[in-house]
Amino acid sequence: MVSANAEEFDYVIVGSGAAGSVLANRLSADPGVTLCVLEAGPPDRNPFIHIPAGFIKTLADPSVTWQFKTEGIPMTGGRRIATTQGRTLGGGSSVNGLIYNRGQPADLDSWAQRGNRGWGYADCLPYYRRSENRVGLGGETRGRNPDGIPITDMDWISPVSEAFIKGCLGLGIPRAPDYNSGDQMGVGYYQRTIRNGRRISAARAFLHPAMKRPNVAVRTNARASRILFEGKRAIGVQYVSAPGAPVREVRARREVILSAGTVNTARLLQISGVGPADLLGRLGVPVVHELRGVGSNFRDHYASRFVMRAKPGVETLNELSRGLKLGAQIARWALRRPSILATTPSHVHVFWKSFEGLDQPDLQCVFTPGSYAEGKVYILDDYPGVTAGAWQHRPESTGWVRARSTNVFEDPEINPNYLSDPMDVRVHLGGMRLLRRMLATPELSAFLEGETLPGPKVQSDDELLDFAKRNGSTTYHLIGTARMGPETDPSAVVNDRLQVHGMQGLRVIDASIMPSMPSANTYATTMMIAEKAADFVRGAVA
Repeated sequence: MVSANAEEFDYVIVGSGAAGSVLANRLSADPGVTLCVLEAGPPDRNPFIHIPAGFIKTLADPSVTWQFKTEGIPMTGGRRIATTQGRTLGGGSSVNGLIYNRGQPADLDSWAQRGNRGWGYADCLPYYRRSENRVGLGGETRGRNPDGIPITDMDWISPVSEAFIKGCLGLGIPRAPDYNSGDQMGVGYYQRTIRNGRRISAARAFLHPAMKRPNVAVRTNARASRILFEGKRAIGVQYVSAPGAPVREVRARREVILSAGTVNTARLLQISGVGPADLLGRLGVPVVHELRGVGSNFRDHYASRFVMRAKPGVETLNELSRGLKLGAQIARWALRRPSILATTPSHVHVFWKSFEGLDQPDLQCVFTPGSYAEGKVYILDDYPGVTAGAWQHRPESTGWVRARSTNVFEDPEINPNYLSDPMDVRVHLGGMRLLRRMLATPELSAFLEGETLPGPKVQSDDELLDFAKRNGSTTYHLIGTARMGPETDPSAVVNDRLQVHGMQGLRVIDASIMPSMPSANTYATTMMIAEKAADFVRGAVA
């Protein structure tokens, strides 16, 4: 039973990230409904959130992030890899790399082919368009919705990046005029969620406008600790502000919606009694409904990055981020002029193939005219350098997320099983060899001196794979722990209306429902999912 003095709303949304912010905006547009958003972190007042380059600070700041780490596994050399997630209004959209990337139409068509009605590319395209306000060139597949998130083009351009692009063109990789148009293949500059030099998070674009409405309540520092049920129906959520703090409750007359992200959504379901019975038994949690798939099918992009030393006199981010040069960049940013403070961590994209014969790219490669010190988290080298990285679009390796206890202040077990599938190893090796080809073009050789990481002595497949194990890292693209699929699929957690199988009044609307990894960063598709799901909740689609 819920407390008699609990607050009551039509909808309770757990999480204010990309999905939760979109949902809060779209659902509250109906003045006849009320909703409450529970956010485990603080308001998004940290100034580094709003400066695009501030991600270097926020990623390491536990006051606005979940400092999750993976388990040490053989394919990471036993390393525990930080897979930080946002914990503030806007969630990951307040701390991410600001890149907007939809992926390939085939990503979504494959979801529909797995029995998820209405999730093909043609079905989802209107929701991508609804969620974005494209500022710049773009055809009919792009959105110009004033109520969407602004998508702008890179405006600070380095001569080294231009040389990298020209080198790729020389290798036969075409220029991609708009990789978000549905035709991804090629090289070019990333589109990003920056306007007038400031980060526009999902909270800024969607949640803050919704918070001005009288039918929206937002509770920050409210860590969801349990979903409340009457039988098989979700009726509310318990939350706490700190260890030992009083437990509060909020009721949902219509639905509880989990938008807490791939890690926290799975963990919350498990500690509330929805998940694999054997895990719930170990946790001492009574089984409300057994769903074996909760927490499984976890996927992430695993990246390897190469570093090249630039020739003396070549100006990279390393030099521009120090001393008087940094002061000049800050001044430019304050005047809303192009500046390194308003760029994405990766500047150039390359969507290409790990081996010949493929119809579509199976790799995403990135280039940055700057380099980070080996073993350091976003600490720039003290010499001029550049970085290029690669990861597989659609990894086959799957892992899991499992609660260790019912204590929501104890991080869950996250096992990504990176590179456990032989195909993933093959594609990863192909990506690293492609990086070397792109970094060795005549166009780029005028700027670069030599490879520092992994170094020219690393050549064989075994040596490259060993480097990937010792130095590879997450791209923070976590999906799949509450995967969408028909009820006949024993690994599925939600149906194609994102309702939890076997339950009433309970939906999952975030990246955890993705059945497979899109060939992209996950942010754009998560917003699309929320736009589409808002129509399900409102009954606007059958």
